[in-house]
Amino acid sequence: MGLFDIFKRKKKKNKAEEQAQSNSDGEKNRNESDDELNSASQSNDFNGDVNSSEIKDNKTDSSEDNVINEQSEKSEIENHHEEVDSNAEKVAEYADSNLDDTKTKESKIDNNDEKANNLEQPEQVEPNVSEENQESESTNDDFENANDVSLEDEENNIESDNENEEEKYDKGLKKTRSSFMDKLNRLFANFRSVDEDFFEDLEDTLIESDVGFDMAVKLTDELRDEVKLQNAKDSEAVKNVIVKKMIDIYDEAGNGENNNINLVNDGLSVIMFVGVNGVGKTTTIGKMAKLYKNQGKKVLLAAADTFRAGAIQQLNVWAQRDGVDIVKKEEGSDPAAVVYEAVQKAQKDNYDVLFVDTAGRLQNKVNLMNELAKMKKVLTREIPEAPHEVLLTLDATTGQNALNQAKLFKEVTNVTGIVLTKLDGTAKGGIILAIRNELHLPVKYVGLGEKVTDLSKFNPSEYVYGLFKDLVN
Repeated sequence: MGLFDIFKRKKKKNKAEEQAQSNSDGEKNRNESDDELNSASQSNDFNGDVNSSEIKDNKTDSSEDNVINEQSEKSEIENHHEEVDSNAEKVAEYADSNLDDTKTKESKIDNNDEKANNLEQPEQVEPNVSEENQESESTNDDFENANDVSLEDEENNIESDNENEEEKYDKGLKKTRSSFMDKLNRLFANFRSVDEDFFEDLEDTLIESDVGFDMAVKLTDELRDEVKLQNAKDSEAVKNVIVKKMIDIYDEAGNGENNNINLVNDGLSVIMFVGVNGVGKTTTIGKMAKLYKNQGKKVLLAAADTFRAGAIQQLNVWAQRDGVDIVKKEEGSDPAAVVYEAVQKAQKDNYDVLFVDTAGRLQNKVNLMNELAKMKKVLTREIPEAPHEVLLTLDATTGQNALNQAKLFKEVTNVTGIVLTKLDGTAKGGIILAIRNELHLPVKYVGLGEKVTDLSKFNPSEYVYGLFKDLVN
């Protein structure tokens, strides 16, 4: 099954899943709407009951008010009689006030004593225990909420690390896919017919999309016959033919290609990394060391880039972070001597994988070629098949410059594969098409993000789908 067949199958599968999800969401919305209508109906019934109850309560209140008014009138008459009786009592009390002075004084003394005894004692104010408990409970709640947030963040990080391969390629190729689609849309905005002007514009568009000059020319030449053969006239039909032909050319160029890392089943595997400074070579070594260690392999790093300032320290930081061993010397020392010590240690202590970092002085090809040749000589003297891989690290953001670097490094050493970094941060991901078509070198790993787990084995079918999925209906 070819790549385009796999592409079409994935497209149909994802369309079916999206339709199923859409139907599920529609059913959920209808159920929610029905629930809201039922709730509104129940609310209206309840309001009707409340209104009738209020009418009854108003009638009851009216009858009660009449009774209260009658009782009030009777109470006023009784109060008038009581006032007359009170005045009579005051006259009698005034007559009794002329009693013996002694009794009056004693009475006053007794009254004063009673007032003294009846003085109110100050109330004891007890501490508000409930408020303290509330503050304590509030603090505990805040602590528990903070823990919940922390756990939620950890779960999100775990979920992001466990993204499946399709999601990683989808996110990593988003900029490239969007840029390529914009260029094609601009091309078809003025589409009138498939003529020679159209093919010239298409060729320019493909070159701007970093698919490579050779592939752009080859594609337009083959499309001239393909469009006529399929009788494609409208823009969508022509766009589908373009995408199909690009995938077919990419598939044919990779016939027999091996995207796996060549590892020894029993013994030490040596992987050498080459590439210019600044492309992410040392970072790639650190990420791959972590991946292989997580697979249960014993990993050793060799800091053979003794020319670039800070290269040894940078690789040493990765070794400490990954929990793997490293062989290093002082800056400016002989890289071949570092490789020799690393091979000796790896064989003696039964390491599974040795990663060798090298300098990237491409501007001085002769010195770089001699340096790499000397390191290879040391390796093959100890292990005849070594190095088992020579991986060229390229920065995807440099586009055609990356392709030129690959051509130069192929002249300097025997490159066996490509590691393409920073693919998620560029709109020039089409460079993979050019690498396979012009160099016939397999891309073995791609960087789809900043995390260690975002360095992924290259999957051609996922790459093709992630690049073209929005271009074909």
